[in-house]
Amino acid sequence: MLADIRAFFATRGVLEVQTPALSPAANPDPAIDSLRCDTHLPGSASPQRCYLHTSPEFAMKRLLAAGSGDIYQLCRVFRDGEAGRLHQPEFTLLEWYRLGFDSQRLMNEVAELVRSLLNQDLPEQRMSYREAFLQYLDIDPFTADDASLAALAVRQGVDISAPGMTRDDWLNLLMSHCIEPALPMHALVFIHGWPASQASLARLSADGEALRFELYLNGLELANGFEELTDATEQRRRFERDNRQRRRQGKPLMPIDEAFLSALAAGLPDCAGVALGIDRLMMIAAGRNHIHEVQVFPLNGG
Repeated sequence: MLADIRAFFATRGVLEVQTPALSPAANPDPAIDSLRCDTHLPGSASPQRCYLHTSPEFAMKRLLAAGSGDIYQLCRVFRDGEAGRLHQPEFTLLEWYRLGFDSQRLMNEVAELVRSLLNQDLPEQRMSYREAFLQYLDIDPFTADDASLAALAVRQGVDISAPGMTRDDWLNLLMSHCIEPALPMHALVFIHGWPASQASLARLSADGEALRFELYLNGLELANGFEELTDATEQRRRFERDNRQRRRQGKPLMPIDEAFLSALAAGLPDCAGVALGIDRLMMIAAGRNHIHEVQVFPLNGG
């Protein structure tokens, strides 16, 4: 599969790159926790706190800003506190960026890659985030108030509320517990047009929705893609908002990647990017139900 991925991008002139897994900065996303690594440097009286990357995104965008052109990377990434049927603290991620692509064009390429890797002519369906909620839950996620979302979750049997639950927490619960399991099997399902509050590193459309998509196949989330935000000021604002949310949740604040923000300020070309989980794709290819079954040395349970 790795060889086929490399061949796919080689024929398209997309350059393979490597970026560091270790950084003094980290992803402040409150839904993702970084693994800390205290590094002892010669001549230093105290260790330098570093973090293993949760994605190569920040470093790859620095390359894009420096003029790399289209790039991709296959790498191991790390996320703390993740373990289960679909999660491991360490897993393999494929991430790539295409200059001049919008999200629709990138979805075309994602579908082409997945079909070629699985050697299946899979049908495809695209729906907006709003359409998915209306179709499967009969509620508009953009206009329903927080109390209605919470009440719907209770009716759907996913009343796993915790102190400080936000609107996005309820939306994420409804998506993961109610919509994802109901999506068509044996089909590539792209959901696009996410709420602005879940834009992460995506830019917004003229009507205020995040230019972001996710790909689902056989009930598994495989990929997350963006039309990339190029505004350094807005990205800093989002990072600071994420850290405020982390503080409210009692989580440690993450140091912001100033080198990444400087690269955005210097000029990131218009591009779209996507990250695809290789372990989950391998689960589908091998007909397996647990991520341990496709990892040779899973950290827990293997």
